[in-house]
Amino acid sequence: MTELPGGPSLPQERRLVTSIPGPKSQELLARKTAAVAAGVGTVLPVFVTRAGGGVVEDVDGNSLIDFGSGIAVTSVGNSAGAVVKRAAEQLERFTHTCFMVTPYEGYVAVAEQLNELTPGDHEKRSALFNSGAEAVENAVKIARAYTKRQAVVVFDHGYHGRTNLTMALTAKNMPYKHGFGPFAPEVYRMPLAYPYRWLTGPENCAEEAAAQAIDQITKQVGPENVAAIVIEPIAGEGGFIEPARGFLPRIAEFAGDNGIVFVADEIQTGFCRTGEWFACEDEGVVPDLITTAKGIAGGLPLAAVTGRAEIMDAAHAGGLGGTYGGNPVACAAALGAIETMRELDLNAKAKRIEEVMKGRLLALQDKFDVIGDVRGRGAMIAIELVEPGTKDPNPAAAAALAKACHAEGVVVLTAGTYGNVLRFLPPLVIPEELLVEGLDILENAFSNL
Repeated sequence: MTELPGGPSLPQERRLVTSIPGPKSQELLARKTAAVAAGVGTVLPVFVTRAGGGVVEDVDGNSLIDFGSGIAVTSVGNSAGAVVKRAAEQLERFTHTCFMVTPYEGYVAVAEQLNELTPGDHEKRSALFNSGAEAVENAVKIARAYTKRQAVVVFDHGYHGRTNLTMALTAKNMPYKHGFGPFAPEVYRMPLAYPYRWLTGPENCAEEAAAQAIDQITKQVGPENVAAIVIEPIAGEGGFIEPARGFLPRIAEFAGDNGIVFVADEIQTGFCRTGEWFACEDEGVVPDLITTAKGIAGGLPLAAVTGRAEIMDAAHAGGLGGTYGGNPVACAAALGAIETMRELDLNAKAKRIEEVMKGRLLALQDKFDVIGDVRGRGAMIAIELVEPGTKDPNPAAAAALAKACHAEGVVVLTAGTYGNVLRFLPPLVIPEELLVEGLDILENAFSNL
């Protein structure tokens, strides 16, 4: 059993004392069903009382290995010491004034950190918001204000949020868009360089996909009408798709040549998740604007748009903001999270997680022909499941494996346009023995599939 250094006194062990979910969780689930709207789903109905490091502990006393991080949010752990300390100190001072009314230093300090950490040495500005969807929506607003254009280009398999505009930007219908239209206009979707499923093979993927996308933009939209190209450097909800190398730089180059604002949606990939501060750094791509959220504040709601000063300053005074945007407690937590990332070198830890996970998962791919692809970077790893002997998506296998892992006390998530991907997002501070134990359980689930 490992105790987490500098964190909560929560034993870093998997411990099952009841079935999953246990009786107390089942009682709470009944209360949830009676009180909470049915549209708010739950992947694994264990009700958490404590969490930290690589585990979550539920009301029944079970301790589960966390391979989800609240969907890439708790990269520094659920209750990292610096996050808790800074947030608690801020809580004692004040919880809110509204930065647009009477400002405070924390907001400015977070903006300074973002301007320093994000790619590129150009002059930058940042604006803070509440959620990833809100950040993406504001990035589009800013791009439209700067370019005086309207059209927005996005890509197959992309996910950008649940507000009306970001639903329009999102590719997947169910459960994100179905029945919620009509959606915002002037959104155009282009092919993504998806190596595993590119018809002429992965070796042709980057060049052909970029050429197709550029041709479609040119013919169907007109580059002179495009305000922004918005893309995830690794498609998250779409199934952790890494675009074929060369695709992102080519699309960014096209944007620059045509006065289009290139927006990197790093909401799931940002803040050390992929082994670098931001995933677009892998190919040296410097976006005009970058959107962040999730891992930014150790679990507190905060999001941001950061980018070139001349673009960010294009919106008129009062045009950006929101009552809770850049909440002082969330800003304090973000400063604590960034401090933790630096002090623990979480980029290096993400790379070690990739080394351990990919080694095991590639070995499983050799053993089980239901695994079609193993992909991802850092602590953002996925396996795509197929009908053996084909590339036909196998969502039933993904669901069965997730259910088996849940029953054995490992929190895993599914994803993918076809629902056939298992995605792994462990906290970057997870003890390695827990990581290995979780992978042992996953291997056993494959053996029993």
